Amino acid sequence: MINAAAYHFTHVEDPRGLADHLHEAAASAELKGTVLVAVEGINLFLAGEEQPLHAFVDALRADPRFAGLQVKYSASTRQPFAQLKVKVKPEIISFRHPQATPLAVDGRAPSIDPATLARWLGQGGRDDNGRAVVMLDTRNQQEVEHGTFAGALTLPITRFTELPDALLPHRDALRDATVVSFCTGGIRCEKAALWMRQDGMDNVLQLEGGILNYFEQVGGLGYEGNCFVFDERVALDPQLRPQVE
Repeated sequence: MINAAAYHFTHVEDPRGLADHLHEAAASAELKGTVLVAVEGINLFLAGEEQPLHAFVDALRADPRFAGLQVKYSASTRQPFAQLKVKVKPEIISFRHPQATPLAVDGRAPSIDPATLARWLGQGGRDDNGRAVVMLDTRNQQEVEHGTFAGALTLPITRFTELPDALLPHRDALRDATVVSFCTGGIRCEKAALWMRQDGMDNVLQLEGGILNYFEQVGGLGYEGNCFVFDERVALDPQLRPQVE
């Protein structure tokens, strides 16, 4: 089985129509998992046989709105999802800050690629200007328990919408650092980075593609433990191997 995780911000004028189309396409390919559709784009976690899954992704990218869709792939010995769910939501991840989307502002928040981050962590947690690098985990406590970057700032939250209040006591301490927000696949750290920059924290970057892209590109340098995923595999190690087969 091949597992695909992806999100993409783009204007969707008819979320229900797109959701119905994607449900039909995924069902025809015998894929299972979850697809969230909103006016701001899509967020998906799907698994299935390799050829039908790649055909589904190729067909989605053939739509000009999703031509730039970036997908993180991993393997499993069995189907990790019980069923297929395609839902229309107000947001592709609930945050409740309407301006925290690249569609509402002047593009995406600045990002850092995995190779550069690995180099910074390998040179003592300093960026190329000598500033301290602080890794900011935007995931919830349950996810953090499975693993996170060494020394990362983690927050006592159970849902993403709680992040702004939980971050408040740390803002002064982060003022002189280069803050790198991260999450599983990139969507939460992207929204968080946008919100923080809009709220006066112009020293924030997002980790491009999240932990899964970091694992895929450079492995586990600087990371301790596994990365929680929202399916029956429970978590993936830095070689993208499932905790539960």
